[in-house]
Amino acid sequence: MTKPLSALIALTLVAGFAASAHAQDAAAGEKKAAMCIGCHGIPGYQASFPEIHKVPMISGQGAKYIVAALTAYKKGERKHPTMRAIAASLSDQDMADLGAFYESNAGAPAAAGAPAPAPADVAALLTKGNCASCHGDNFSKPIDPSYPKLAGQYADYLFVALKAYQTEKNPQVGRGNAIMAGMAKPFSHAELKQIAGYLASLPSELKTVPESRFR
Repeated sequence: MTKPLSALIALTLVAGFAASAHAQDAAAGEKKAAMCIGCHGIPGYQASFPEIHKVPMISGQGAKYIVAALTAYKKGERKHPTMRAIAASLSDQDMADLGAFYESNAGAPAAAGAPAPAPADVAALLTKGNCASCHGDNFSKPIDPSYPKLAGQYADYLFVALKAYQTEKNPQVGRGNAIMAGMAKPFSHAELKQIAGYLASLPSELKTVPESRFR
């Protein structure tokens, strides 16, 4: 066996081990979700930072989006002190397992096709933001699994999240995503609230799965 071939086989084995090490494990993710249930396991639970709003429903989000969001918090691209502290404690394997767990808890699939038409003024805002081009016509089938499902998410959370993309030079609030910043910045807060309200009204695969101790 030649040396280059031996090296290639060794690299292949290492790559295969790394891939298997980060394979998603929903059962493991359920055990690791203990740190999440205090907020995300209570239906309608409200946070007070940076303003009062319901914490997002994450059961039913795609696994890759959960991982992308946690990674952004860990890197500081999403500036939320509590979430950053939690994400900083997670390994890549932890994130993959949590993503698998929350993806496995989806509600009933959203109806195929476009949802009921938005009011004309909201439709114009959605077109201006080109929202469907990434999040899908029904806002529950994003074109990339690392993008979030928006349909049925809490309106007040969506409003806070959209405003975060407009925020700059704040050490504790803001989200550093160039695509979303470009989408959000042209809108007034009143317009963002209209968009959030419409998205929240749509049929959703998202839900909160109550932890037994909270039932």
